[in-house]
Amino acid sequence: MCSAALAALTVLLMAGCAHTATTDLQPHTVGNLDLKRYQGTWYEIARLPMFFQRNCAQSEAHYSLKADGNVGVVNRCRTASGEWEEATGTASPQVPGKTDKLWVVFDNWFSKLLPGVAKGDYWVLYVGDGYKTAVVGNPDRKYLWLLSRTPTVSERVREELLAKAQQQGYDTTRLIWRTADKDIASRP
Repeated sequence: MCSAALAALTVLLMAGCAHTATTDLQPHTVGNLDLKRYQGTWYEIARLPMFFQRNCAQSEAHYSLKADGNVGVVNRCRTASGEWEEATGTASPQVPGKTDKLWVVFDNWFSKLLPGVAKGDYWVLYVGDGYKTAVVGNPDRKYLWLLSRTPTVSERVREELLAKAQQQGYDTTRLIWRTADKDIASRP
C-alpha cells in the first residue's frame, strides 16, 4: 500500500516537473527567415500590451534590408486622435547567420544612454504562405504581435494567427486589437 502511494506521488511529482519544464521552454521560431521576403510593410493586427505602445490605435512596421545584412526598422503608431508617432531603429541577428531571432535597438535617448542594454528580442515564430502574415514574440512571452501585409484580415486568418500564438504558449486573452479606421479621429 505504501509502495503504491509512493509510486503515485512520484508520478504526480514527475508530471508536475514535466509541466513546469514545458511552460518554461522558449517559443519555437521559424528556423530560417528570408529577410528579403520579410522586408516591406507589416500592419499590426493585435499585440500584447506594451508600455511604449500605450497610445497606439494602429501600428505598422516598415523593414528594409541594409547592405550590412541588418534590417532598418521604422515603426509608426497612429493614436486615437489621428496623430502619427514614429520610431526608427535597427534589427540584427542574435546569432550570426540565424535570421529568425533578432535584436532590435531604436534610435532614442534610452539606447544612447545605455548602449547594448536597450535592445529588445524580436523572434519570428510563424510566417504564413507568401510572407503575408506573421507572428512575432519574445522568449518570455510578455510581448506578441500578430502581423499582416494588409491592415485587416479575414476571420479565418485571424483565427489562424491566434491558434499559432496559443500553440506557442502566449496569453491571447489580453491582446489589444487594431482600431478600425472609422474609430480614429480625423485630423483637420
